[in-house]
Amino acid sequence: MKTKWTADRIRSLKGHGRIACLTAYDFTTARYADAAGIHLALVGDSLATTVLGYSNTLPVTMEQMLHHTAAVSRGITTAMVVADMPFMSYQASTEQALTHAGRFLKEAGADGIKIEGGAFRADMIATLVQNGIPVLGHIGLTPQSIHQLGGYKVQGKKKSDADHLLNDARALEKAGVFALVIECVPHALGKAITGAVKVPTIGIGAGRHCDGQILVSHDVLGLSGDTIPRFVKRYADLGDRTLKAFKAYRNDVETGAFPTDAQSY
Repeated sequence: MKTKWTADRIRSLKGHGRIACLTAYDFTTARYADAAGIHLALVGDSLATTVLGYSNTLPVTMEQMLHHTAAVSRGITTAMVVADMPFMSYQASTEQALTHAGRFLKEAGADGIKIEGGAFRADMIATLVQNGIPVLGHIGLTPQSIHQLGGYKVQGKKKSDADHLLNDARALEKAGVFALVIECVPHALGKAITGAVKVPTIGIGAGRHCDGQILVSHDVLGLSGDTIPRFVKRYADLGDRTLKAFKAYRNDVETGAFPTDAQSY
């Protein structure tokens, strides 16, 4: 029987092994990710764009995130399930963050939560950790701040910005995060942050020197359209295969080729 991945086990991989992470938003994807040996399944607020059809992550609600996290949890046996705290579910106060984070563990079966933001989130994260809630940090490009950032742009290109992100990483480590997502920064900065902290770094567009990597499952499977970020590698083209299958089905229905006697009672 395989051992369940936990915050402590993920943390222990620092310097000893690479961490493979994927997003998952439903029971079926979760089952396949788990069977593939994925260490951490993130129920990302990217649910908003990949599944619900919004143009950014901001509209997704707590209830939607809880619903999909519960579905993923039911499909997972060994991977660590981490739920993204959606926009405005934690920004108002530490008390709000504690209440909503607790719901992910109590109601949806998550093993931890993810929060965006740097040093200014440290006190909040420390309180969550002190109350038994594992926290995955997230710095660099933080999609919930796209209006303030001016869009989806590489972060930390200037030395002052890079120094700020290094300070953020150290502050979150001190606050007790078990690992740290670094999104869309130059590979040299990803390497520098990875070397500066004792918790694992999980890169998404942060270069090969991070301790682990995470990608959106729809991007990996070729289900996210023709435009994909530079940091994505497609491992399958299920979008094209799905379209061909649906067209073949439509054609069979229109021509009467389906159903046959074999599909009839």
